[in-house]
Amino acid sequence: MIYSMTGYGKSVLQLPTKKISIELKSLNSKNLDLNARMPSIYREKELAIRKVLADKLVRGKIDFSIYVEATAEDTSTQINTPVVKQYMKQLRQVADGDDLDLLKMAVRFPDALNTVREEIDENEWQIIEDEINKAIEDLNNHRLDEGKVLEQDFNERVVSIENILDQVIAMDPERVEGVRERLLKGVQELREKYDENRFEQELVYYIEKFDITEEKVRLKNHLNYFTESINSKESNGKKLGFISQEMGREINTIGSKSNYAPMQQLVVQMKDELEKIKEQLLNVL
Repeated sequence: MIYSMTGYGKSVLQLPTKKISIELKSLNSKNLDLNARMPSIYREKELAIRKVLADKLVRGKIDFSIYVEATAEDTSTQINTPVVKQYMKQLRQVADGDDLDLLKMAVRFPDALNTVREEIDENEWQIIEDEINKAIEDLNNHRLDEGKVLEQDFNERVVSIENILDQVIAMDPERVEGVRERLLKGVQELREKYDENRFEQELVYYIEKFDITEEKVRLKNHLNYFTESINSKESNGKKLGFISQEMGREINTIGSKSNYAPMQQLVVQMKDELEKIKEQLLNVL
């Protein structure tokens, strides 16, 4: 089971005087990169929110937002009536005008409006916390759905590399014989007498130097380990990345040792499949 780092989660809470919307967006990132936006009244809870998000989302570029929309006659801003009346009285002494015009001017002056600082209702905050957890769950479900798509793609590409590797294994005896024939032809073209026993010894040494048996076995093991890791209970994109690096190392060694054009063409195909795996691994949690 693997999770993508890409996802979206949302939860909406309707309270008696306001509607609260909680949104979570996630993109791929090497580490946890968290950006939180919320009204000032909830700022004192930001550290607690960040801890919950870090524990449950682990990694990724996370955008967390709380939006509040008033749905009833509830405001924290009030008119400072005595101050406004005093402003209007002073304005009458300066210029004539009806009360409505004077009021329009008076409310623009300093201290004409009072903003009462809201305090968090802990019971209300408990409800909001539950909604935050629902938004996180929604995001993780989205990540899991994206992860299933990635998992299918990985499995198909691993099978493709395995099939190409089987072709490499089947071609290896032909490659060795081709190397033997080229060396023998090269020696014969020298038109010099040579010790056949010494030639066979040198040939065995040369072929052993370009033997790819260990690389084929290790690549098979890495492919199996990659598949096992995909099917494990935990999603670990970094671990899969390390395995893919080992796969690439074996494929490159096979290519450098093969010394045989048809086999090198197969190596290029394996490299192409592996690069596509590596690109997708950047999105895995």
